[in-house]
Amino acid sequence: MKLNVAVLPGDGIGPEIVEQALKVTNAICARFGHELITKTGLVGAVAIDETGNPYPEETHQLCMDSDAVLFGAIGHPRFDNDPSAKVRPEQGLLAMRKKLGLYANIRPTITFPSLLDMSPLRRDRIEGADFVAIRELTGGIYFGQPQGRSEDGNTAYDTSIYTREEIERILKLAFEFAMQRRKKLTIVDKANVLATSRLWRTISQEMAPKYPEVEVEYMFVDNAAMQIIQWPKRFDVMVTENMFGDILTDEASVISGSLGLLPSASMGVHTSVFEPIHGSYPQAAGKNIANPCATILSAAMMFEYAFKLQDEAALITEAVNASIEAKAVSEDLAGEGGKALSTDEVGDWIVEYIRKK
Repeated sequence: MKLNVAVLPGDGIGPEIVEQALKVTNAICARFGHELITKTGLVGAVAIDETGNPYPEETHQLCMDSDAVLFGAIGHPRFDNDPSAKVRPEQGLLAMRKKLGLYANIRPTITFPSLLDMSPLRRDRIEGADFVAIRELTGGIYFGQPQGRSEDGNTAYDTSIYTREEIERILKLAFEFAMQRRKKLTIVDKANVLATSRLWRTISQEMAPKYPEVEVEYMFVDNAAMQIIQWPKRFDVMVTENMFGDILTDEASVISGSLGLLPSASMGVHTSVFEPIHGSYPQAAGKNIANPCATILSAAMMFEYAFKLQDEAALITEAVNASIEAKAVSEDLAGEGGKALSTDEVGDWIVEYIRKK
């Protein structure tokens, strides 16, 4: 099978972690007899530096022409510390989501037996936690208009907008995920305050009878934030709007013990993007110390969702789990007194595991 993949390393540690994911992807293709075709594009701060645009048209066309996109990270401190900057790396991410129609972000939250004590949460709270958060990605307050500041600079405003079409599309995906898992769906909103949330709840109540096997519960976002920490094992599939999902999925990352372990898939109308949930971590850029596992696991999601190659995805996941069990890990997982491998060495260990299978 030919796998046509656009590669967007981005900023910070992005190039280093994407390099490892590509090494693993090449090893999998060699193992299963696939042909990997890759083309690389600019996005984020590096794209601003070279073109003035954080998501250049050339990069967009590259993504449109690909079967999947493997993406690293976006962001640079010089923009973070300059609120007056007219062009920002994150605008590239929002533009990519909008132009590719990336309407659903899928983030699995799982635990690794050998890392249970690395989470700030108690072992008995998180052991066995396994749920998927589905975040609507192209609507809500991040994209709503009008948005801006008054002429005197003393007032700012953002608008949250959702349409029936956007809500039905994401809820359909969430119900389908629930049917494939444990048949429980938690719909997170703020319907006691927000009109957009009341529309979400109305539409979800209309759709629920079409999926009689799925147990549906509704939860206000503040309660969900608390229960993710107190009882994460109670969740199976969670679906919510853009900003709520952004916050809740980062909160859920503490369950696994490291942001460096959590992959994601952004499913799109034109193509889909696979990326780690962590940021560009500029303090570590170029030091060969970043954890590449989230990006490698994002490649596993790419095989599963973009190419429907379940065995290939399963072997990548198995190899990552084996590396953690063997303590062949980067510094964020090595623990006090443990031996940390470099980013390259973690990738090499996983590649070698795949080659021996």
